Amino acid sequence: MVAGFTGKMFLRLRIPELKLYLGLMAMALTGLNATASGFTASLDRDTIALGEQATLSLKFDGVQPQDAPAVPDVAGLQFQYIGPSSSFSFINGQTSSSITFNYIVTPKHDGDFTIPAIRAAIGGQQFTSAPLNLFVSKASPPSAASVNSGSEVAFLKLYFPKKKIYVGEPAVGRLELYLRDDVQRSGNFQITSSPADGFSAGKTVEMQNQHRRVQVGNRVYTVIPLAIPLTAVRAGSLTLGPVTASVVVVLPARDGGGDSFFRQFFNQGEQEQVTLATDPVSVESLPLPEQERPANFTGAVGNFEMSATVGPTNITVGDPVTVRVQISGQGALDAVTLPAQDGWQNFKTYPPTAKLETSDQFGFQGTKTFEQIVSPQNSDVHELPALTFSFFNPDDGRYHTLSQPAVPLVVKAVGATPLPTIAAARNTAPENASPQDILPIKEKLGTLSQNPIPLVARPAFIGVQAVPVVAFLAAFVWRKRTDSLANNPRLRRRRAVAQLVVRGLDDLKKHAAANRPDEFFATLFRLLQEQLGERLDCPASAITENVVDDHALLRGAPDALRAALREQFQLCNQARYAPVRGTAELNHVAAQFEKLIGELRELRA
Repeated sequence: MVAGFTGKMFLRLRIPELKLYLGLMAMALTGLNATASGFTASLDRDTIALGEQATLSLKFDGVQPQDAPAVPDVAGLQFQYIGPSSSFSFINGQTSSSITFNYIVTPKHDGDFTIPAIRAAIGGQQFTSAPLNLFVSKASPPSAASVNSGSEVAFLKLYFPKKKIYVGEPAVGRLELYLRDDVQRSGNFQITSSPADGFSAGKTVEMQNQHRRVQVGNRVYTVIPLAIPLTAVRAGSLTLGPVTASVVVVLPARDGGGDSFFRQFFNQGEQEQVTLATDPVSVESLPLPEQERPANFTGAVGNFEMSATVGPTNITVGDPVTVRVQISGQGALDAVTLPAQDGWQNFKTYPPTAKLETSDQFGFQGTKTFEQIVSPQNSDVHELPALTFSFFNPDDGRYHTLSQPAVPLVVKAVGATPLPTIAAARNTAPENASPQDILPIKEKLGTLSQNPIPLVARPAFIGVQAVPVVAFLAAFVWRKRTDSLANNPRLRRRRAVAQLVVRGLDDLKKHAAANRPDEFFATLFRLLQEQLGERLDCPASAITENVVDDHALLRGAPDALRAALREQFQLCNQARYAPVRGTAELNHVAAQFEKLIGELRELRA
């Protein structure tokens, strides 16, 4: 007998039932502590096909581990922790609890695998599970009859553009995912294995703008192409695939009772995981020919162009000269290197730097720029010898050599620079003239003058040095004030209303002086709305005389202030029917309003 109680049932229990419930709970806790502890490991399936996944469960009975145990590494298997699950039961007075840690097991290739014993230490106890065996069979693609009949929900095809390819030649393989026309949605597409014997593979890219629909047998399929950049790395017979993958599809709910009606009504469908596999593709990889191979060939395969710049060209022995070389085109740009130049014996060379800029998503097109520093060793150098670069073009099966002509240089010797001449008075005396006597030393130095105050000690200099500090402090204060206004909308509104009221008071005085009561009271009413709206933090257009009694802030204001507010509103309303005449009376109302504004600004919420 299994006993369980929900929250609503517990509220309806009488006292005897409550005592029984508490007794059962005590028995449950006692039984829980007495439950024997144990540890087991299990697989939901011990035989799967390549591309499928199994679930490894590590179950602990009667103990509560803090963390998920570590699974030993197994060559060819990948483990992914997906989370725990727990259970509790109370049957015939016996209680039991367990926690299970679950892992997804994904094979990388077919074969027999053994998951060794897993050990865990919990609360001073040592637990060990039994080893597990998993057999992974080779994946097989669907038959042509199955595909043409439309019984396959999804299938995968692998294509390679060439039957023969040269070592180092890049190419783009193609995967095509076919989804039947009744698939409502698809997702979680994962390539579980993609053997590429003899290839270097890049990242798989979905070709978003190349989706299409095709007729296969008696059904229509949506084709989703995926591109795989590949480069042959050795000669011989190469095998690409079979590629295995999995995809989750949503199909229309099948008829058959249960909740299928609700799934169909809400268009949720049924979710299904489909395992996919392709046939392998054989490719013959050809070695690069030895015949006519240039001496400076460094392994570049593709079709390229070269440009170079050299500078400066007017230098002294030992000065650096920058040689910038750009190799542009299509091919394995990562493998392109700048060859050593045999004609540069009279130069000291430094290792070049390289920068790659690609123009396609696979990295097979673009420009690789090299910068190398060279330095002439003597003044007999008159040019930088011609620069050469060789590559193999797989389109015509031939080697090509690109060259840039020699660049003239003007190289000066280190001591060739003339020394500066010292300006001096020419001696116009004839060579046979007798030399003049040495001038006598002055015995009287003359009047001594006091040195001026040093620049650093002058007040003006010190004041100039203070200008940047003052400017920085002013900018800092201005920035803090700007940030404060930006983050405080009420402060911005308060300042804007204050400026509006100052301008409005001037307008009131002008209207009063010109004896224009209509304009005077219209301006007065608008200023009342703006000032009260700012104080009460509400829209100005919503302010009327009723706000004096309705708003909590004004209800707590002094009675004199509330009476003055009512009087101002009433004067504005009366002006529509019985305008007040006379400049003196308008000036009196303006003075009362100015006093009222000062009292309103002192209100605090």
